[in-house]
Amino acid sequence: MALTAYQTQFKRRMKRAIKLRAKADAKARRYAQLLADSIGAAEDAAAQMNALNQLYNVDVSTYTLLTQALHANGVKGALVDELGNSTPGEELVLFNQVADGNGGQPLPDNPLFGELVAGTPITPPAPADAAPAKAQVAAD
Repeated sequence: MALTAYQTQFKRRMKRAIKLRAKADAKARRYAQLLADSIGAAEDAAAQMNALNQLYNVDVSTYTLLTQALHANGVKGALVDELGNSTPGEELVLFNQVADGNGGQPLPDNPLFGELVAGTPITPPAPADAAPAKAQVAAD
């Protein structure tokens, strides 16, 4: 059975959304790993700074304010745990046949789905509470 325009539109929009979700997941994983690695590097640097402070009897800060906060709050451990508890593409996506709604006609284009909207944009009316108050005429 051939898909209606409505069902084809759903399928196209869903594929795009899944692709965007996967791209965002990959980026989050990459940045989380980079942040965890940089916190580890800051910990290595702090160990060296601490050894130098003791050897030369000086008092130089072992962390920057940012790396100290990240280290103290256990961000590295949380990132490593989250990365270890999930894998890329772990959520299986099954395409269920969407019911043929809207009489088989596609819905209007929507910029949320990366579609260009043709024509003049619709601007919603101003909320009632934002409208200027009308002067009331006193009845004699």
